Amino acid sequence: MCYRKKPLYPSVVKPVLDFIIAACLLLATSPVLLAAVIALAFANGRDGIFFLQSRPGKGGKIFRIIKFKTMNDRRSPDGNLLPDAQRLTAAGRFVRSSSIDELPQLVNVLKGDMALVGPRPLLVQYLSLYTPQQARRHEVRPGITGWAQVNGRNAISWKRKFELDVWYVDHVSFRTDLMIIWRTISAVFSRKDISQKGEATMRPFNGRN
Repeated sequence: MCYRKKPLYPSVVKPVLDFIIAACLLLATSPVLLAAVIALAFANGRDGIFFLQSRPGKGGKIFRIIKFKTMNDRRSPDGNLLPDAQRLTAAGRFVRSSSIDELPQLVNVLKGDMALVGPRPLLVQYLSLYTPQQARRHEVRPGITGWAQVNGRNAISWKRKFELDVWYVDHVSFRTDLMIIWRTISAVFSRKDISQKGEATMRPFNGRN
């Protein structure tokens, strides 16, 4: 019987590199993290600084993602949360547009829940909406940045986003990850494709859009 050998990079090298780089980045960005904590503490008040939410990781395993909270919890008279655009604070808008809100996910990388590069971890309720092909995005650990993020981010359709995610799953390599990280740095400084047209962020996925 012939067994197919697993590629060394995604199974061994990538997790080790992710841990080392995430630890170094946390130390290097600590002044930025502290400044964001102070700014969001004033902007959000009692609504908190960090956003914690259950997300599916590799194999659909659920973990708690850590991000900076860029929106307050303001609600309408009937108790429902106001639209994203009305809850996004000035400090939150800057933190989001500069991608600083993603930095706390470095802790998720240290814990092994996430990778530096991979498909973005989305909402748990989307799991039942994926086609078998789209569900392949969970064959690898989710990432802070990914192929879809450097090819349109929130300005592209969900269908296109999932196509790019699956492309990454089939082409994961050291070279691909380096290319994505380089293009991510460029995208952060350009602040392009942060939101979908007519939306503060992006429309929820409904299985069709």
